[in-house]
Amino acid sequence: MSVPLKWTIDRAPDLTGRVAVVTGATGGLGYETACGLASRGATVILTGRNADRGAAALAGLRTRVADARAEFMVLDLASLRSIADFAGDLTERLKGQGPGAVDILVNNAGVMAPPRRQETEDGFELQFGTNYLGHFALTGRLRPLLVRAPGGTRVVTVASLAARQGHITFDDLQARHRYSPFGAYQQSKLANLIFALELDRLAQSGGWKLHSIAAHPGWSQTDLAISRSAARQGVAERLLRCLTEVAFRTLGQSAAAGARPILFAAAGAEAVDGGYYGPGGRGERRGRVTDARVPAQARNLPVARRLWAVSERLTGVALS
Repeated sequence: MSVPLKWTIDRAPDLTGRVAVVTGATGGLGYETACGLASRGATVILTGRNADRGAAALAGLRTRVADARAEFMVLDLASLRSIADFAGDLTERLKGQGPGAVDILVNNAGVMAPPRRQETEDGFELQFGTNYLGHFALTGRLRPLLVRAPGGTRVVTVASLAARQGHITFDDLQARHRYSPFGAYQQSKLANLIFALELDRLAQSGGWKLHSIAAHPGWSQTDLAISRSAARQGVAERLLRCLTEVAFRTLGQSAAAGARPILFAAAGAEAVDGGYYGPGGRGERRGRVTDARVPAQARNLPVARRLWAVSERLTGVALS
């Protein structure tokens, strides 16, 4: 089924009574996604690491969507302990609310290209651990809530154009021997796309009530590209980051426009299982929502299955 011309969230079905969880929703793409889902009546749970930023995002959402049903919950994707705690807390909150299910899960939160290698609480390289392993573990922890949704939960995983240059380096997944800021980012985003496609295959073959869809925002003007440790960058790193930011502002699009493919995957009636959506302009950097090109390395089944097994072992969360 093709994407309707110039699709916007206004064309999505009414989501009243549906529960949506959006990771990394205190700003940028996650915030815009949360606002879009709330505008269609969904009960939206915004998540993020910082409670103050969460409160500000919630206030902003309620200003934009006057009758919004929304709340904020702390979730740090760089901590397996935080992910487990969040899943337990959410299960308790949803008890007694209809089927007690999550209807939409948007795996969006991310870290982009910190100049120096950092680790998560569990010893994973920060980008691989947050962008990919954190969402793998979250999806697994929430699976009991996901399969309860009457119409089947949509799990939307946010990839990136960077996935096209990505490679899964199994002999150095955590970049302990060689760290490249953008190389690690590309690997994490390729892993996200592989995860979305493999989750769809498993759901289809296993008869799970779950719809896995991927999306990417093109080049979107968010604060993701602003490193928290920018002061530690060398001259070459600062120049590269400066050029990247200029390119994104010149050739890219707003966060609201970048969120449209994500919203289409999460709520569009025409979105299909195993689909991948992004902007339709030149290079898929900006433009209206359309089908995105899946890079060949994301379709490699042996790599997908090996990555899945490694992910279950590293996170201690079984999803298959």
